[in-house]
Amino acid sequence: MSLVERLIQELGPWSWWVFGLLLLGLEVLAPGTFFLWFGIAAILVGSVALFVDLSWQLELILFLLLSLASVFAGRSLLRKESADEGDPSLNRRGSRYVGRVFVLDEPIVQGIGRLKVDDTVWRIAGPDCPGGTRIRVNAVQGAQLIVEPATD
Repeated sequence: MSLVERLIQELGPWSWWVFGLLLLGLEVLAPGTFFLWFGIAAILVGSVALFVDLSWQLELILFLLLSLASVFAGRSLLRKESADEGDPSLNRRGSRYVGRVFVLDEPIVQGIGRLKVDDTVWRIAGPDCPGGTRIRVNAVQGAQLIVEPATD
């Protein structure tokens, strides 16, 4: 009898706990959430085996079933969470300004001007307006904001 076989036999149901904790430790080292579900399944099998006397074949089948169930449940849970997160206009910074009203620091001359918003200077296009005019952003074309005088 090898050392591993003897150790598993002596630990009994606790060997599932050890295996589950090893898988959870592997999850910390490996990217993603793959080993987490198998670690949870192993700990659950160890918990059941503490109270119910099962053969090793039944324990293995229970582990496989719980692993599949936890993987599918975990994937659907993470998919729902990731769909709710994030900023839809993260890579389209100018789209955040559509509909907002700003005051021109510099005039728009021959349809082109500049607008400072927070710490960014944007190129703007629109009708000629003097500095100090209130303008509304209507659209974004690449890195340029399309503006018009604000009427409100």
